[in-house]
Amino acid sequence: MKKTMSLFLLTGLAGGLLSGCGNSGGNASPQASGSSASATSQASEAASTTPAKKNITLSYLASQDWIKDPEMKLAEKFEEQTGIHIDYQIVPSDQYSNVLKAKLASGEAPDIFGGQSGKFDLGPLYDVEHNAVDLSNEEWVKREDPLFIEQSSWKSKVYALTVWDPSSSWIMVYNKPIFAELGLSVPKSYEEFLKACEAIKASGVTPIYEPVSDGWHHTLWFPEIGVRYEELDAGLADKLINNSEKFENASVLEQSLSQFSELVQKGYFGEYAFSNTYADTEKNMAGGKYAMTLYNIGLPAQIEQAVPGSKASDYGFFPIPLMDNQDLNVNPAAPSKFISTSSKHVEEAKQYFAFLTEQENLQYLLDNEPKFTTLNFKDITPKFNDEQKAFFDTYGKTTGTVYQTAINYVNPQWMDIGKDMAAMMNKQMTPKDILKNIDKRREQQAKTAGDSNWK
Repeated sequence: MKKTMSLFLLTGLAGGLLSGCGNSGGNASPQASGSSASATSQASEAASTTPAKKNITLSYLASQDWIKDPEMKLAEKFEEQTGIHIDYQIVPSDQYSNVLKAKLASGEAPDIFGGQSGKFDLGPLYDVEHNAVDLSNEEWVKREDPLFIEQSSWKSKVYALTVWDPSSSWIMVYNKPIFAELGLSVPKSYEEFLKACEAIKASGVTPIYEPVSDGWHHTLWFPEIGVRYEELDAGLADKLINNSEKFENASVLEQSLSQFSELVQKGYFGEYAFSNTYADTEKNMAGGKYAMTLYNIGLPAQIEQAVPGSKASDYGFFPIPLMDNQDLNVNPAAPSKFISTSSKHVEEAKQYFAFLTEQENLQYLLDNEPKFTTLNFKDITPKFNDEQKAFFDTYGKTTGTVYQTAINYVNPQWMDIGKDMAAMMNKQMTPKDILKNIDKRREQQAKTAGDSNWK
């Protein structure tokens, strides 16, 4: 797994770091595209010859937080140019999977639907051969990062467009003033992390902001550190893929869940973890009530933008410390865009994808989305700051794929794993119980898919 992700770093991260901070200022509108406006792609040339405006609405179903505000601004520009309106239908994340499944099964799919990419999951999750349009011949496919294309492909056909930040690993974001006031340094082991949490808790601050109520976020703690599992048990991912090993019998996985449970039982998530929401992360971190949270590298900029008086420079980063992890977890799978085969406006939806991937529009999206620091497309000017560059310099030397992407039949049960982990947090399940359930659900999926490794 490590070799693959080293290639990914070369294409997605290292190039950005060598380019420096780039254009970090947000533009006032999509029309003002910064220094990249002169770099006109083939897709841009195609858009310039767009025919007369059409009175068409494209429905677009997506999970909460998958559609960024700059994309909605770009959709307004797209409508001005073409007359094609994008009707965004946003569903809460804990309901999205069931809503989408129901619409696909009933033949009432929207023109465009969002879904998590993943080379093992496109068939079992979305039945893309029947429900999604083949996009292999679209111009933007040549410019999207090949590792992302791989994750949006099924049986050698590309079924989705992914526009996402390749550097958006889930990592610990910490409040530097709180650490400094307590004389704490960045932990380099799980034991050091426990000591830091204990000192923070003793000071009256909750160590970790964890929004369990969304149903998906707390699950991240477990599969994200696949790189560390592979260090401790080399080849474990391959064994799980071919069914020669079970989750239940992997001691590193049980120990990881046990450490997560220990953080909960020691009170390091505080008394409001089950009511905390992902949407309130910025204000809670800015208020000084919490010292750390699991997020991506763009959070400090989001806090500065969302909360007056906050400074992005007050926050730093380190890897998820379970199992003494000091490596970088990377995921080339991300929220993606599919065109429904039942759509009456397939060509117009393709036109929208081509518009979004024009060079100047990609740069606008990046420059105006605080969560993003770069994008998974060629010739984009990234906006890493010194703190972010220092993080990648320190931890980016050893990387590996997150387990929900590296291993088949894991990502489709994400919310179920979240329910089990929540039960463990309430002392209703053990780590071993969770691993047994993962194996059961994997077996069900594998048999449904006709996977020969489960026969």
